Amino acid sequence: MKINPLGDRVLIEPDKKEAGRTKSGIYLPETADKERPEQGKVVAVGPGRVNDEGKRILMHVKKGDTVLFTKYGPNEIKVDDKEYLIAREEDILAIIG
Repeated sequence: MKINPLGDRVLIEPDKKEAGRTKSGIYLPETADKERPEQGKVVAVGPGRVNDEGKRILMHVKKGDTVLFTKYGPNEIKVDDKEYLIAREEDILAIIG
């Protein structure tokens, strides 16, 4: 299934945290990876929002960018047993790269 975000929304595939053990050897409980991710890869981007004058404001992020975003801003969705996040561009804090 193909998902096309509308307006200034971005479809993000969240990075999964590695559960189990840290580099220093500390074992993490199963609940450690239950926190919402704050980093992910952009899968799809909407066309941008339209301002009050009717002009489209283009998006700053593009497909393939790795981004940092606010922890609780994006909405979680599940498509074909895969989890994604949909966020507004204003919820994206930075592009990593």
